[in-house]
Amino acid sequence: MNMDKNLIAERFSKAIGTYTREANIQQQIAEKMIHLLQQYLPPTPLGKVVEFGCGTGNYSRLLYHTLQPKQLLLNDICHDMQTCCEDLLNRGVGFLAGDAETLAFPEDTELITSCSTLQWFENPEHFFHRCTDYLSRNGYFAFTTFGQKNMEEIRSTTGHGLTYRSLRDLKASLAPMYDIIYAEEEVLPRTFTNPLQVLYHLKETGVTGTGKHHWTRRELNRFCEDYPRQSGNNRSVTLTYHPIYIIAKKKKQ
Repeated sequence: MNMDKNLIAERFSKAIGTYTREANIQQQIAEKMIHLLQQYLPPTPLGKVVEFGCGTGNYSRLLYHTLQPKQLLLNDICHDMQTCCEDLLNRGVGFLAGDAETLAFPEDTELITSCSTLQWFENPEHFFHRCTDYLSRNGYFAFTTFGQKNMEEIRSTTGHGLTYRSLRDLKASLAPMYDIIYAEEEVLPRTFTNPLQVLYHLKETGVTGTGKHHWTRRELNRFCEDYPRQSGNNRSVTLTYHPIYIIAKKKKQ
């Protein structure tokens, strides 16, 4: 799927002030991922760690304070995210702005990780392969993304949305280069009082970054009329999140 990376960066930049407040599901996912890393990674201290798609730094702070790596490099396609992570940068954490799909990361990195980012990539399979060049001999690649049920209410109501990969497809893409240590998916519904709140939530978290369409009043009214029927509840509406968690280890050469 072709992505307008400039538009994606612009939408997330505009959501900097509201993302942390609205993105409670993403925070929940990040906290779970940290617990999984603590459970499945070796207990020895980590050397180099790279986080791609760091955003406002919610997962970054968990990485820094919980795993306490010797070196932590944060990356985001949006340059403005650097200001959101100044508390970490003042502690010696690095920041590299740019598109992770084309950037070079430090060699001998022990962990390349991310939360809620990979769904924005044009070619995840190629990125999986590239990361093996930067990982150490026993390096880990750990990420969360979203599965095919993610925001299914939006797709069924509007006909638009990201193309999400299944857990099975992701595991198959990783298998030639990685041993899968852990893989899980879950469905997390979030309830809103009305469909307009859903749209507000999406805007405030920056996840409207795939289209330039401006809604007319007629389209908004139609969306509000159709959305409750899709969710099956006239008193409130649901937005479905479908996170996928994967921890993989680079195959031995």
